[in-house]
Amino acid sequence: MGGWRHVLLYSTYASILPRMEAPSGKAMQSMLKVDSINVYYGAIHALMDVSIDVQQGEIVSIIGSNGAGKSTLLRTLSGLIRPRTGKINFQEHEITETSPDEIVRLGIVQSPEGRRIFTNMSVQENLQLGAFIRRDGEVAADLEKVLVRFPRLKERFKQNAGTLSGGEQQMLAIGRALMSRPNLLLLDEPSLGLAPN
Repeated sequence: MGGWRHVLLYSTYASILPRMEAPSGKAMQSMLKVDSINVYYGAIHALMDVSIDVQQGEIVSIIGSNGAGKSTLLRTLSGLIRPRTGKINFQEHEITETSPDEIVRLGIVQSPEGRRIFTNMSVQENLQLGAFIRRDGEVAADLEKVLVRFPRLKERFKQNAGTLSGGEQQMLAIGRALMSRPNLLLLDEPSLGLAPN
């Protein structure tokens, strides 16, 4: 499976149950519902009639070969690419035409393929940037949680991010995404460069 890659959609309101029931006994609404989107790069039809339904608390993995459209899907969900047709709903609100910055404010955050960290800034500064949109008083507590989850980042806290190994940079990219306290976390090739521990 050398040519196969994966992405994850992770609804951070996780529960132990695969599907939760609403208190009234009715099935919960979808957290994310993608309905028949079609995305093009010029004349190239990159995503054809893609539909996904992600419930609160679910972890969804999209698996496919290189060039299958996994990253394009995440970029579309993040508002970086607009679908030509179809709809995207998040927490019962249509976001198909919503700007990327507003999508982040709504709680959809992506850790992109290739890490895309700020290499000329420290680990600390990269993590703080992940919380840029937050206005609550719990940023310091969340920073500590990220450093507990990724102890290597704590060791390298003041170090320039560009000097980290590939796996450490991947931890930093995921940690930075977690700092925004997302409702829906989009991870593009999250295990790339990580060594099992």
